[in-house]
Amino acid sequence: MQFLPGVGPRRAALLADLGIRTILDLMEYFPARHERQESRFIENLELGMTATVIGKIAAVTSRRSRQGPTVSATLLDNTGRCNLTWFRAGWMADRIQRGSVVRATGRVTEYHQLAQLINPKLEVLGEDAAPVDESSPAMLQPVYPASMALPSKTIAKLIHDNLPRLLPLIQEYHDPEFLKQRKLAGRRWAVETMHRPARDSDLPAARRRIAFDELLAMQLALTIARRSLRSDAQSHVLPCSAEVDRRIRRRFGFALTPAQDRAIRDIVTDMNRPRPMHRLLQGDVGCGKTVVALYAALVAIANAKQAAIMAPTDLLARQHYESTKRYLVDSRVRFALLTGRLTAAERKAIYAKIDAGELDLLIGTHALIQESVRLTNLGLAVVDEQHRFGVRQRASIRGKGLDPHYLIMTATPIPRTLAMTVFGDLDITTIDEMPPGRVPIVTRVCPPGEATAAWDFVRSRIALGEQAYVVYPLVDETDGSQLRDATTEYERLSKDEFAGMRVGLVHGRLENRKREAVMADFVAGRVQVLVSTTVIEVGIDVPRATCMIVEHAERYGLSQLHQLRGRVGRGGARGYCFLMTQSETARNERLAVLARTTDGFKIAEEDLRLRGPGELLGTRQHGLPDLRVADPLRDQDLLRLAQRDAAQMIRSDPALASARHAALKAMIRQKFADVVGSLSAG
Repeated sequence: MQFLPGVGPRRAALLADLGIRTILDLMEYFPARHERQESRFIENLELGMTATVIGKIAAVTSRRSRQGPTVSATLLDNTGRCNLTWFRAGWMADRIQRGSVVRATGRVTEYHQLAQLINPKLEVLGEDAAPVDESSPAMLQPVYPASMALPSKTIAKLIHDNLPRLLPLIQEYHDPEFLKQRKLAGRRWAVETMHRPARDSDLPAARRRIAFDELLAMQLALTIARRSLRSDAQSHVLPCSAEVDRRIRRRFGFALTPAQDRAIRDIVTDMNRPRPMHRLLQGDVGCGKTVVALYAALVAIANAKQAAIMAPTDLLARQHYESTKRYLVDSRVRFALLTGRLTAAERKAIYAKIDAGELDLLIGTHALIQESVRLTNLGLAVVDEQHRFGVRQRASIRGKGLDPHYLIMTATPIPRTLAMTVFGDLDITTIDEMPPGRVPIVTRVCPPGEATAAWDFVRSRIALGEQAYVVYPLVDETDGSQLRDATTEYERLSKDEFAGMRVGLVHGRLENRKREAVMADFVAGRVQVLVSTTVIEVGIDVPRATCMIVEHAERYGLSQLHQLRGRVGRGGARGYCFLMTQSETARNERLAVLARTTDGFKIAEEDLRLRGPGELLGTRQHGLPDLRVADPLRDQDLLRLAQRDAAQMIRSDPALASARHAALKAMIRQKFADVVGSLSAG
């Protein structure tokens, strides 16, 4: 990249931070949107439009507030006057002077009955500058995802300057007949139009072509990965007899839900085959996935094989271990917990048991995939909270000999359209109902005016012997941030809202043993209020915790808030979640979804619609690049078309070895190396 005109070593590093490392990356770094910019006289400005005006600065003012410096200017032309306003931009006061002739471009709002441009782009002109020409056609300006160090304007200029020489490098993946049948535009035209559209009406066709390519490439990669996993892999056949089923269910002491029974049928069917199971078990918080996973582990153990359960954190691994202890009281099953916080002597003792084949079930964290851990007879590997592990880690729990069966679990409800896209290499089972007795959590969105009542309510519940969480987005104070942080607020809450109560603090930077000690005190009831960051999102099960306050709730995704509130009301009593916001109106409408429903799948669909798949799950953590243009929810027709075409291509050309697939194959090998590492270059 740094050999491209306009790109030196420093700019190359800044581009790499945005994921732009090659010429192809730059060409496929598409605008987030296009702003329609029209040249207008001030008297003809319309609310909501993005417009360019030319005039003379009549006045400049600067003021400071808690939100930072605000600079305002009054702009005059021959038809009227308007306001230019820059927030948190004190430096603008030095850039503009009264009497300067400027060109300003920005979105039109209204302030004190005058048109106002918010944070407009500004260019200082000479006194002889040509006036606005309203007859000139509107310009479509690309707006690129950017950073503070590399703004959209810089990226746009870099792409614009290099587009003519780079476009010939864009390769077409499909022959003309293929494109004609699917009503797809040529790829080179689509790439150029995404960056530099001649007119609005061209953008949908360009976007459709790019979105199809993204979805097709991802489906091909996942199909190849799936075939690779299943083509020649062999696994233990682990049947489940009626007697084994009866013995396992007796361990639980309660009837499973019909959804749990369906999940168990899927899993038992898979485990009774000689090829490895690769199944995703997804379900909402509290739906009973852990019981299903333990059932599967006990089926493996009943067949004289070992099972392993891997969780992303010490806390979640210990939670699995403690629940396993409850269910396996007086059992002959030999199980142990292996995490990074064990002493060297404790780890050595467990390694010795592993080497001697004296463990049936091993529960742990990433420690399970170290080279020193080799289970001698592994039949089943369970990976909890899959989206927190990479693709390679998922397949890193290995035994000696045959491959284990894999059961991957997630408590993040994933809309089926997204699951088909990101987890195309897995069979999917969904637990879509809750065990009886779970009382729906009451959720309230609290703007500033309702905060006092929420704190009062939480204190009243604590006085009744219940417990509460208070969640903050930051660990400690950050320069320039207007957000409250857990560390500072812990000190304040201990002296103010919760004076006289026992308050604890946990966050991700706290040393593991200290964090575990505070959590143990909270579980035991010695701590009444737990102030935390989102480290309590998964793996915390405290029956007496009934209340949660989430500060700056507008900063979180809906699915993450749903995960957080799932920590309360787990002991049979009703749970309450208060979402504190800094806004009285507009932004709270998104949060209102959580007040209307406790259905995690409906919430995830809304989250996907609002924030996109990369934000919801973090596709890069799966080894899959983010979808830059395609949207699995919006583009379901393209997704189905891409799945059909991918299946047909792999059926007719399993290794994509034909000349017609050469460009497509090269792109897949480059973008999906973590997923299709076995795809040969030949």
